Amino acid sequence: MNLRFVEAFYWVASLKSVTRAADKLFLTQSAMSSRIAALETELGVLLLDRRDKQFRLTGAGARFFVSAQRLLALQREVKAEMGSSATLAVSIRIGAIESVLHSWLIPWVEKLRADHPALELELTVETTPILIEQVGRGTQDMVFAALPASADGVHTRALPPMEMAFVGNSQLHRKRRYSMADLAEGDLLTFQRGSQPHVTLIDRCRQAGVEPRRIHTISSISAMVQLVRGGFGVATLPCDALQSMLVSHDLRQLSCDTTLQPLPIHASYREDPTSRDIETVVQSAFDFIESPMNKRFTKKISSKKSMA
Repeated sequence: MNLRFVEAFYWVASLKSVTRAADKLFLTQSAMSSRIAALETELGVLLLDRRDKQFRLTGAGARFFVSAQRLLALQREVKAEMGSSATLAVSIRIGAIESVLHSWLIPWVEKLRADHPALELELTVETTPILIEQVGRGTQDMVFAALPASADGVHTRALPPMEMAFVGNSQLHRKRRYSMADLAEGDLLTFQRGSQPHVTLIDRCRQAGVEPRRIHTISSISAMVQLVRGGFGVATLPCDALQSMLVSHDLRQLSCDTTLQPLPIHASYREDPTSRDIETVVQSAFDFIESPMNKRFTKKISSKKSMA
């Protein structure tokens, strides 16, 4: 039995689409269909119900899906035992929100590439809803987002959350300490409508009994920073994402009597019985974030910001 054909069927069944499975394996749709047809001929049964456009597995297809997982897992174990998977030599598609991009993503990717020189990355920066949809459809192998993905075959691990802070223009915001009422008198900038930072900001205003003048929702950290620099308002941003931006003297982290809820970060990735590459990459991210060197760096940055 050709295990490449088994792998093709596994991804068709997992992603519930011949087209998405073909994209995952970098095949044409006709090549993917041919592999499934060849497998059906060898097994003597139909695996896919082709009677209408809605994707369905036949009864035999559902049973063989379990066997396919076992076969591919066994192949992975044999390769690992024989040493053929000692290095990552595949293309892995990673998506991340801007908060991750502007904090630890780049130094982590640099370390990951140093540890696995044969690894090829495809990096996408998007909002949380889009990333969750992409990993669910199989167009991303792993995403770092503010919410966990819940699609079939997708696993999620929680990463350390990011502390949030109010950031203002150092020339315009000179007070030693601000109240929520002070900040609500001006323009407030936060992430897209319905996001956790947006909901938290509205909640903090309600708790303080104040009506914000205006809340602007912006998905780009870079855009928010440029607006703050231009005197447009005060932004709620992850502290870790500000480490390079606060070098500029026109930004200032504001001390406030209201604390913002930390931004949760989740690593969601699609299970792959043919390889441990994704698990290796996920563990690498956890090890990097939790490493003493990275913690010391983050602590140093935080200390500098608190003195601003």
